[in-house]
Amino acid sequence: MVPTSGSILFNGKDITAVKPAQIARKGIIRSFQISAVFPHLTVMENVRIGLQRPLGNSFSFWQSERSLNRLNDRAMELLAEVDLETFADTITVDLPYGRKRALEIATTLAMNPELMLLDEPTQGMGHEDVDRVTQLIKKVSAGRTILMVEHNMNVVSGISDRISVLQRGALLAEGTYAEVSSNPEVMEAYMGSNTGVLEGAHA
Repeated sequence: MVPTSGSILFNGKDITAVKPAQIARKGIIRSFQISAVFPHLTVMENVRIGLQRPLGNSFSFWQSERSLNRLNDRAMELLAEVDLETFADTITVDLPYGRKRALEIATTLAMNPELMLLDEPTQGMGHEDVDRVTQLIKKVSAGRTILMVEHNMNVVSGISDRISVLQRGALLAEGTYAEVSSNPEVMEAYMGSNTGVLEGAHA
């Protein structure tokens, strides 16, 4: 989508008209609601793809696959970060949904992002997977910025440092969870009433 007005700055540079691949090379990696993994590769191979770019061998068609084995140690480190090391040789299509989202985070980390953009990362998960992925996001946020769209208030309250509430595309409120959750306008917008507690809502 091409912006109709305004500008987007990252590290002081205008990236409004920059193409997605160029944005990724600048250190901004995004993840969508639909899990984006290679289903018929192993978990290890998925992570290695994220690690390949710095090698500069994307067009080395005749190079042996064994040349990528030097990436295995780092791939296993990333899988350990997201508690997937025991699934390294599993074909990705066989992973439960929550584990696929964890794998997607690992492949994102493989590209060493400065800024991660996550679109409802816990959407469609059961409670156990929600808790696991929520803690995972909190864990990998160390040393980097994560900007996340999320409607599950339990997730938001557990991991967010700063919250921005939007209504019809406009900023309604911004602040800590305590500040935002007690804001009458926010409660009116999401609960239909400005009394009560904004807790556990999934708008």
